[in-house]
Amino acid sequence: MDSSITAAARALRTGDPLGALQRVALRDDPPALALRGIAMAQLGDLPKARELLRRAARGFGPRESLGRARCLTAEAEVALAGRDLAWSSRPLAEALRTFLAHGDLENAAHARLLQIRRLLLLGRVDEAEGALATLDRELPARLAAVAALVAFEIALRRGGPEQARAALEVARDAASRSGIPALAAEVDHAGRALVLPAARLVAAGEGRPVTLAEVAAVLASADLIVDGCRRAARRGERVVRLFRRPVLFALLRTLAEAWPEDAARAVLIEHAFGARRQNASHRARLRVEIGRLRQELLPLAEVRAAPGGFMLVPRGAGAVRLLAPPIESPDAAVLALLADGEGWSTSALALALGSSQRTVQRALRTLEESQQVRSVGRGRSQRWLSAPIAGFATTLLLPGSEGFG
Repeated sequence: MDSSITAAARALRTGDPLGALQRVALRDDPPALALRGIAMAQLGDLPKARELLRRAARGFGPRESLGRARCLTAEAEVALAGRDLAWSSRPLAEALRTFLAHGDLENAAHARLLQIRRLLLLGRVDEAEGALATLDRELPARLAAVAALVAFEIALRRGGPEQARAALEVARDAASRSGIPALAAEVDHAGRALVLPAARLVAAGEGRPVTLAEVAAVLASADLIVDGCRRAARRGERVVRLFRRPVLFALLRTLAEAWPEDAARAVLIEHAFGARRQNASHRARLRVEIGRLRQELLPLAEVRAAPGGFMLVPRGAGAVRLLAPPIESPDAAVLALLADGEGWSTSALALALGSSQRTVQRALRTLEESQQVRSVGRGRSQRWLSAPIAGFATTLLLPGSEGFG
């Protein structure tokens, strides 16, 4: 490999894309095209980066399988940065096999980390955690920092502030050793999730913001916790999940907000069914749904009839506390994904949320009308953006977070 290619590669490894381009900008041979593509990706021009990387991959011959594998890996990283979650995983798997066959363990670890990060974006936290556990612990500093950031993200979604803090320290140390300023800045930005409010704690009608560490302490208490972030009721190790039963959770939340008093029937009907003008049919339906909620909550609490409505009564001692989400919106999960500041396609949002594109499109239209999101581009190149959400963390609203605890 000639000196210009070596110098450009060294510049890219230290986070200096302009320095790399100065050395190979006028060259069209496959190695130079690959380095130009990576440089453009670091500068944020993702479409140009993908074009250059594809040209480079096509230019490498049959005996240059490692060069092609590196291009495929770089293109997968560009796709991930552009939140293109629909890209085929086969080329990256092919690249990983090539690296392992040639004993290129550093690039193999890089490819594996890309696979794990994609799993996280799709909300497949269990799979990501299992894959991360198999990763080699002796990594170069830049990859060690990325691996620690992945561990940090998993810990956040698991609701483990201590584990997250430990992973963040590992990431900070590795980023410092790497000498890459952008990586150090990414670690510092990630750490904000530990100090920003992640939810609001409501008890006896009074609410206050709480951090992730405070959330963990609340969930470890002896109180009955109605978890509005993951739509569940919790007490110690016992959990009743109502994530897929929105009517029952709406009733439970309304009862928790009213505790220690009873919740009026009219309020329960409005919150659960969206009916302001109520009739006998609504009241009959309320009795049916309250009966279902009673059955679900049997291990944790009773739902007692009261003269004015219904009351939530925890079994044994303890209070009722509500963890309310930081964003009170039916489209909170979409906003939580867009809060990373990247441009997401409708298809990527649908994949990450496990929803249909039509459902996501309806949510985006609603958010666009309220000026919370905006789109750029048209057709297949259209991407959705939101301003970074200041003042609180969206960790508990991300896909896969319902597995907390």
